[in-house]
Amino acid sequence: MTIALERPVGTTDPITLVDPEVTNRLALRITTDHPDIGGATARRIIGQAAAFVAASGQQPGQSLAPSKLVDIGWHAFILHTLDYADFCQQVVGQFVHHVPTAKAPGGSAETRQRTLAAITAAGYTIDHDLWGSSADCNQCHAGCTDSPNT
Repeated sequence: MTIALERPVGTTDPITLVDPEVTNRLALRITTDHPDIGGATARRIIGQAAAFVAASGQQPGQSLAPSKLVDIGWHAFILHTLDYADFCQQVVGQFVHHVPTAKAPGGSAETRQRTLAAITAAGYTIDHDLWGSSADCNQCHAGCTDSPNT
């Protein structure tokens, strides 16, 4: 079941997708691994990572990519494999893979715009302060990517 399809465009805070206990574990992981990131920002990152994963699952085969900060949240989530797998199944209906690659088909600005549009269309609010630049990885199983090096 895909929850995001039931939400009005761009209106839901995506942190509500993540169990509060999981959010606490992920925030601790982020602040431990990145001491320059505070707890409040870590929670915002987790919310945007959840929105990214949810939108990615609704856009299979489309080149979407997280920003560098959102990628930190995605990586923290992936490290908690049981929580991540449960989240993917409950929110997306299938596992959303992380497939790092080296080149972007449309350039990072185009991919960022497409990613933000997909998140908004899925019904989630965007925290624009966390979407400054795209990371060198994506959700796509077909090898599509985003990289600021292109």
